[in-house]
Amino acid sequence: MPVLVGNVVEGTITGITNFGAFVQLPEGKTGLVHISEISHDYVSNVSEYLKKDQKVKVKVISISEEGKISLSIRQAEPKKTSRKPAEIDWAKNNDRHKSMSFEDKMAKFLKDSSEKQEQLKKKDSKRGFSQRGRKI
Repeated sequence: MPVLVGNVVEGTITGITNFGAFVQLPEGKTGLVHISEISHDYVSNVSEYLKKDQKVKVKVISISEEGKISLSIRQAEPKKTSRKPAEIDWAKNNDRHKSMSFEDKMAKFLKDSSEKQEQLKKKDSKRGFSQRGRKI
């Protein structure tokens, strides 16, 4: 597949730097994957994600007038997100509450809620805010 902007091609990592990785592309061309284009996650160390001679799929982002090729690994594969909510094991979480009556659960909730409200009020008063949210 030719190296054109927007194409996804396979290449080989030829060098790793602290700002990205160089990739050997088809037709003998070389491009750079900037550190921000390596993963959907935050990357602080390129070597934790890529190794020399590793095969990678990259998307060609741009080709400058001087012939410099900008590449992206993260855009070559869409971000994997789950649209369904996290699974919760209700049986495990429910064991300690089974013996509590509704009134006990409500009393516990109100107590916890009041404690959290007091903590927030103390935190705000340390910052110099009144109880109504105005700066003192």
